[in-house]
Amino acid sequence: MVKWFSLGFWELIARVVLRNKTLMLIALAVLTAFLCLQWKYIKFTHTEANLLPADNPVNIEYNAFLNRFGEEGNLIVIGIKQHDLFKPQTFEQWQKLISSLESDKEISLVLAPNNLKVLTRNDSIQGFELRSFVDAAKVKNQRYLDSLQRVLFTKLPFYEGLLLNRASGTVRAAIYMRKDLVNTPERKQYILKRFVSLVENFEKSTKVDLRVSGMPYIRTLNAEKILSEISIFIGAALLVTSLLFFYFFRSFRATLISAIIVIIGVMWSFGILGLLNYEITVLTALVPALVIVIGIPNCIFLTNKYHQEFKVHRNKVKALQRVTTKVGMATLMTNLTTAIGFATFVTSNNQLLLEFGIVTAINIMGLFVLCLIVIPIAHSYIPPPKDRHLEHLDSSAVKTFMDWILRTVKYNRFSVYSAAVALLVLSIIGIYKMRISGSIIEDMPRNTDFFRDIQFFEKEFDGVMPLEIMIDTKRKKGVMKSATLRRIDELEQAIDEVPGLSKPLSVVGVIKYAKQAYYNGNPQFYALPTSQEQAFILTYIKNSSGSQKTDLLKSYVDSTGRYARVTTFMRDENGDKIPLIEAELRKEIDKIFPKDRYTVTITGKAFVFQKGTGYLLDNLMSSLLFAFFLTCLLVGFMFRSPKMILVSLIPNMLPLLLTAGLMGFLDIPLKPSTILVFGIAFGLSVDDTIRFLAQYREELKRNNWKIRKSVYATFNDAGLSMFYTSIVLFFGFSVFMLSSFGGTIALGGLVSITLCFGMLSNLMLLPSLVLTLNKTLANEQEFKEPIVPIAERTDDEIDQMPGHRDLSS
Repeated sequence: MVKWFSLGFWELIARVVLRNKTLMLIALAVLTAFLCLQWKYIKFTHTEANLLPADNPVNIEYNAFLNRFGEEGNLIVIGIKQHDLFKPQTFEQWQKLISSLESDKEISLVLAPNNLKVLTRNDSIQGFELRSFVDAAKVKNQRYLDSLQRVLFTKLPFYEGLLLNRASGTVRAAIYMRKDLVNTPERKQYILKRFVSLVENFEKSTKVDLRVSGMPYIRTLNAEKILSEISIFIGAALLVTSLLFFYFFRSFRATLISAIIVIIGVMWSFGILGLLNYEITVLTALVPALVIVIGIPNCIFLTNKYHQEFKVHRNKVKALQRVTTKVGMATLMTNLTTAIGFATFVTSNNQLLLEFGIVTAINIMGLFVLCLIVIPIAHSYIPPPKDRHLEHLDSSAVKTFMDWILRTVKYNRFSVYSAAVALLVLSIIGIYKMRISGSIIEDMPRNTDFFRDIQFFEKEFDGVMPLEIMIDTKRKKGVMKSATLRRIDELEQAIDEVPGLSKPLSVVGVIKYAKQAYYNGNPQFYALPTSQEQAFILTYIKNSSGSQKTDLLKSYVDSTGRYARVTTFMRDENGDKIPLIEAELRKEIDKIFPKDRYTVTITGKAFVFQKGTGYLLDNLMSSLLFAFFLTCLLVGFMFRSPKMILVSLIPNMLPLLLTAGLMGFLDIPLKPSTILVFGIAFGLSVDDTIRFLAQYREELKRNNWKIRKSVYATFNDAGLSMFYTSIVLFFGFSVFMLSSFGGTIALGGLVSITLCFGMLSNLMLLPSLVLTLNKTLANEQEFKEPIVPIAERTDDEIDQMPGHRDLSS
């Protein structure tokens, strides 16, 4: 009954589509127009990807830090060598640059060698005052500039690590954006339209290259690069897949139909992003190209079946009707398994992945509907295929390849199993070599100027990735207690001894600088005041506090005086070592700060990102297991055979293990971009498995349970489509390797390789397992009728259906 109902349902779909072509096209046009209207709601993300859920303790601690001290990623730095800066012409242009930045409303503070305010003692107010370090009237004098350079590098230790590197002679300006603009579109507008032009004007007038970095700058240029690559991916994917389609079918009209289908799918993908009010992120930016890569195989499968039917009947209408009737359920199930592969990302409890999974899964099912409607209608309006269009069905090259596989499977299965076991052993060895990356910038384009500038600051100032330590003294104004200051100083000394961390910045540096100023700027007194000195020095500091820009303590102590921050920077290459750095810091913190009197939190962007990568790895592994579970349920639902579940999983798990091992041998780390490979590849690869097993099952019944004959028939029918779609997916995902982003390159390359392994596994290992286990899998009593008949039905079965009507008659 289910069998006849299923066949009747798909015949009804075929009849409705072909008899209401105009109405169907109008409905698709209206839907497309509606989704195009949603494009205006598309937004580009202005924040960094947070890989942790909002209720994760690490996120809670980071947000608590931001509530106390504001956004920490608001620093932009401009670097220049001292021998270039301290020249009259260059220094004059530098002053103009810094003055322009100071006047911009988007900038809250600029610290640079030319606008430094030197802390000096003023006994008349019993406080400190800030006096200009540079006399603007003398900057055209080379000797004066030489003296400024000497003072800066020998008598102002407070600025070491912040504005200068004594050892290399590098100087930089620290530019702090307004914290309320850092995660808004205004940040992008300011940096691209104003900031970059100011830097370029300086370089043009002085012939000196500036080095620019800092999180707002990096994020903006990185986001622009992502946006610029969307069109490249779409164009390349459309070109490659269309060329492959034309090569297979040698039909311009059929190729054009498939191109139109995937272009509409791309339009839908943007519309769905706008409709759901999702932002374009580094992941959702891939969706339009994925639509093309996944959509073309659908077109290939249905077009190939149309050609097969037309070759038999030479009746265009009958062939188009039989395409939907025969393979409608198979196409639905294969698209459903692919959508499940992406949809499992929603279980990761991560907003970035959740949105990617939802949008991709919706688009895959939308593509299925689009193909099922447009391909029969479009081909009904054009002439039937000519003999040259059908030549691919008897392609000698493909036939030779398929015959070789069939001979290997029939007569040399031991070699197939031996190769599978050997590859499995190598994979396990490679998996033990895998590492997890905690790098924020590893996936950024390495051939860009801003990436090279990151490396410059990594070398000169030990990095630009902030690591923050927040100290809760548990009492108001507890930070300024002498005992607390000594403990913070001791912590700074411990940080100095940790490899990979820069010189720390904290309230201790301000207090030391204040003592130096109290003793008339003598650098020998750059130290914490004694208990006797502290009272009057802190009084001087208190009397010095004025505007927000000159408040000496506001950057390092909160308004209540209860919380202090210690900021250090780390090289991004040390992202993998954050767990070790954290353990070392925690060990020192526990020794320095008694837990009953202090609560010390380690946080910061680099720390949160690394924790997020580990969390993502755990959750995506869970998602992959969930995908396995759903696939098992689906196979069990379709075939009602536990053995079929086992046979369907083995050929798809081996390619995933091979890819993981390859990552270990090639030192490709596990990171957010590469973790996605496994879920995507599994969802696509399992389609061929289900298609093969379903067709094989039906061939067994038709061939009186003769194993070899059934396998041969399955290869003749399903093998060609499996080969075509796998080749298209391989080259389709390869277009992502055109990206300049390491993560996207790795994603495209690894998915392509995994799908190639998957094709060979499904064409060789899968039938070998079926033949080896034929005594149980081919047992007529155990091989029950499936709940959902997804395999192709014969013409006789269709003709015997109650109420069957042939549209061609």
